[in-house]
Amino acid sequence: MPGATAKLPAVASWADFEQQAPDLVAAVQARLTATLHSILGTLRADGAPRLTGLEVHFSDEQLWLAMMPDSRKADDLRRDPRFSLHSAPDVSMVDGDAKVSGLAAAVDDAATLARFAATLGQEAPPSGIGLFRADLSAASLARVEGNEMVIDIWRAGEPPRQVRRQ
Repeated sequence: MPGATAKLPAVASWADFEQQAPDLVAAVQARLTATLHSILGTLRADGAPRLTGLEVHFSDEQLWLAMMPDSRKADDLRRDPRFSLHSAPDVSMVDGDAKVSGLAAAVDDAATLARFAATLGQEAPPSGIGLFRADLSAASLARVEGNEMVIDIWRAGEPPRQVRRQ
């Protein structure tokens, strides 16, 4: 509902996620980087969802969302930091279907932007970078094992758990 104040979720850094659920973090990171693009979900000004492709990056024990600074998705995240990120679909589901959600924190200090650009092996483009640090509220990996759907779930501040469905 536009104009409504949303309660923001509790979040943890990617490093916290690594400490709390190391096996799950490795599988989620592998799925998010298995293809060039993941699918980013943001909220438009009217509250409707927006889905766009996005390259994800990992460095400095963080998950980074980088985009053109004047893109619609950057505008969405500056207005409402809630996001969902989904790995590119793996039709077989053998390696799993990864999802993370949380809050994106805009980063605009020159030193961090330069350090991030260096991890890409290039200078920041003249247009700049819309860079956001992704703090996580939840992560999951769903995969098929035999005739079961196996879902590993982590939420900030909780131990990981597993759900199996037939």
